[in-house]
Amino acid sequence: MCSVSLFCLTSAANALPEHAPRPGGTAVIAVATANSDAAPIVMFDDKRVLVLRREDEWVAVIGIPLTQSIGPAKAIVRIVDQESSTITFEVKPYAYREQHLTVARAYVDLTEEQLHRAGRERKIIDGALTNWRDVDLSDLSLLEPVAGRRSSSFGLRRFFNEQPRSPHKGMDVAANLGTPVIAPGDGTVTATGNYFFNGNTVIIDHGQGFVTMYCHLDEIGVEEGQRLTTGMPIGKVGATGRVTGPHLHFGTYLNGTAVDPALLLAPAD
Repeated sequence: MCSVSLFCLTSAANALPEHAPRPGGTAVIAVATANSDAAPIVMFDDKRVLVLRREDEWVAVIGIPLTQSIGPAKAIVRIVDQESSTITFEVKPYAYREQHLTVARAYVDLTEEQLHRAGRERKIIDGALTNWRDVDLSDLSLLEPVAGRRSSSFGLRRFFNEQPRSPHKGMDVAANLGTPVIAPGDGTVTATGNYFFNGNTVIIDHGQGFVTMYCHLDEIGVEEGQRLTTGMPIGKVGATGRVTGPHLHFGTYLNGTAVDPALLLAPAD
């Protein structure tokens, strides 16, 4: 039987995100193994979870859905030549605000053709956001993709023209039209396009289900399949798609789940 320990880890050199076990947050869990050099496979909500090596232990970084129930949650750990085990952690309540916005009626009252377009694009976007690529990771901290005021918009319950919509799954960064946007970490471009809601969009796969998304760009400066290093330009801030003005929508995903980007951004100098 494998031994599994669960405890909050303090980030060292910003290698790990904050342990914030709340809906839309991250659970950072140390997984103790019986002298196994092989990485454990950790599953949460039937999705594979990112794991990385930290000194002599494995650490799982779990993205918690905004829809996750408050209370105990569990993940399954599978290790070669050992029995599977269950680890549990407590999801704590967290209050997100509401936001009421007025946008063009064309982005709220959709025609049948627009609904079909949005549905087709949703499949492309979801495919990129849930992609799994095996790669060794040692640092999950991200640079700011664009200089500007970070809003606390993640998790907002949004109302467009007083019609309720799903909670906001990213951080809005206020910046002037045409401001350069950079890749905040190494990765591969898995999708680009001009989408109905998101406008000009770039999605970057950083490995092991760690994915970032950049929406409403004025220009896209990269191509699908392109390998990126930290700091490379990927586009410019715009006002395309469903927006009320120029800004960058910055999304971060773990195990196919949107999590608060503030938990992954390196502290500002």
